[in-house]
Amino acid sequence: MQNRQEKISQVIVTAGQMRDIEDRIFAAGMPVVALMEKVAGLIARRIQEIPPTPLKKGGYILSNTAFLRGSRVGILVGPGHNGGDALVVARELHFRGYEVWIYSPFSKLKELTSQHLQYAQSLGIPIYQTIEQLPDSDLLIDGLFGFGLERNLTDPIASAINQLNELPVPIYSIDIPSGLHTDTGVVLGTAIRATHTFCLGLWKLALFQDQALEYLGKAELIDFDIPLADVEAVLKDAPSIKRITPATALTNLPLPRPPVTHKYKEGHLLLICGSRRYAGGAILTGLGARASGVGMLSIAVPESLKSLLVSHLPEALIVGCPETETGAIAHLQLPEKTDLSSFNAIACGPGLTRDATPIVQEAINSDRPLILDADGLNILAQMGAIATLKKRLAVTVLTPHTGEFERLFPDVPDAKHDRVQAVQEAAAQSKAIVLLKGARTAIANPQRAVWILPESTPALARGGSGDVLTGLLGGLLVQAATKQIPIEDIVATAAWWHSQAGIIAAQERTELGVDAFTLTQYLIKALT
Repeated sequence: MQNRQEKISQVIVTAGQMRDIEDRIFAAGMPVVALMEKVAGLIARRIQEIPPTPLKKGGYILSNTAFLRGSRVGILVGPGHNGGDALVVARELHFRGYEVWIYSPFSKLKELTSQHLQYAQSLGIPIYQTIEQLPDSDLLIDGLFGFGLERNLTDPIASAINQLNELPVPIYSIDIPSGLHTDTGVVLGTAIRATHTFCLGLWKLALFQDQALEYLGKAELIDFDIPLADVEAVLKDAPSIKRITPATALTNLPLPRPPVTHKYKEGHLLLICGSRRYAGGAILTGLGARASGVGMLSIAVPESLKSLLVSHLPEALIVGCPETETGAIAHLQLPEKTDLSSFNAIACGPGLTRDATPIVQEAINSDRPLILDADGLNILAQMGAIATLKKRLAVTVLTPHTGEFERLFPDVPDAKHDRVQAVQEAAAQSKAIVLLKGARTAIANPQRAVWILPESTPALARGGSGDVLTGLLGGLLVQAATKQIPIEDIVATAAWWHSQAGIIAAQERTELGVDAFTLTQYLIKALT
């Protein structure tokens, strides 16, 4: 049974959903002013706790002193309640001995925000209306715009934001960096480039869209105790959008194993991969599957690769298949009394080349759960992904990067603009589970429920790392067959595990030192 904190940490909301949740809270009797005081108090406390991060500027590292009493803090105040939050933070930091000034460029403010500005002025906190007036600071707090911004920012505020971004000081944004669309993460003309974002109450969708990431800095949730009943009441009829958390991922792993088991109970996976040109794809996929702990692993490759695969994966059953003149698998030649229905699942695609089209068609026509990646996806795109997949009776998992996604689903809205909406639409139309790779990998099922990977590393942007994921996912999928775990949860768990291995490897070896083979050596380390 998940506790409240774990559930809240998973929830991701749109601007409309957050507005409805807040309306329920206020309708129940929570005064707006009381909530503002609570939120701002939590933010002020966090500001004092977070050690400053050195900033890069012009090729140099600027070392910031800690934000101790006496530090200079600039507060950027907008017209709405986000500005009100910032003003309460200003007051709290002022009382704690910080040297605070306020930038308030708007002539019209919401009533509560205006009252807080008036009180700040009575305390002697300097208030400036133009960017040219601003004194130096050690830290800026961005409260210009909160969630729900829809229009492009224009001058003079757009120019002011651009100038603020040039200052060699950290910027902490309240709820979301000003200028980002709350749902898509699209930059509305310009946006604050935060070094830290305090997301209020519940995670906002923009924080998991690839195009927003360079503006967020380090994001953290400020939990101000929204009643779970209000969250569930608003979200009950909407497809869920959730973060993959470590607690959830670890729960979905096939651990611990039962004390009495055997290799076939732990699943039999068939990998169909590799060609004379791309032998490494088969090896990396096999190593990913090995790390999953799968009970039995069979790998179908062109005959010329068989000895190479045996040398890397001696525990696997390597099936050498007749090959084409180009070195691709010509047709599957499984052991006697074995056909595709003998396996718990099939993963197909890495390194195949498009000359293996009949092999991919055979896998698609099978009644086994199927994972398609790489050339498996390219061949599927040629066949017509949506029409082909609708005919399958067993579950299909697709693992495209953005380019493959666009080839598979040319009529789905641009995945670069709103990845979450795109992956939802693709899964609904194809009846497949779709894992769209990226800095924030998103997984959707045919009912439009979404899991989003909350962290990753650019170290994984190397050839072969996707092959490792395909093998790892296949191994987990066959082991989960008897555990009644939804397939999309297994897919999300594999993505999380793969990402964590990359993060740990990059910490030890830098982002340049994580090739796909090295990544496989960190998979088990990511769990220990």
